[in-house]
Amino acid sequence: MRKRYDKEFKAKVAIEAMKGDKTLQEIATQYEVHPNLIAQWKRQLIEMAAQLFEKAGKGNAAAEEAERKMDALFRQIGQLQVENDFLKKKHRQLYGSEPKL
Repeated sequence: MRKRYDKEFKAKVAIEAMKGDKTLQEIATQYEVHPNLIAQWKRQLIEMAAQLFEKAGKGNAAAEEAERKMDALFRQIGQLQVENDFLKKKHRQLYGSEPKL
């Protein structure tokens, strides 16, 4: 069975690896984690560190834009369904049967 580590534990181990006071092998022995995992967590910490200093609104702007687009699409789908139902109703009134698609 595979072990799962929470993000606080990963961060603590990765920060300790970043300090460079101990080798990866020593840290791995101390925390009972494979050295490759520690190296991977350290690399992820370095790659994601720049995101910590981004402005708070910058990431939300993209999410808000996607939300607006999705709302517009749902509105359009709703309108098309209403139009389709209206046309089916009129077809039944005029011809007495369901339209053949």
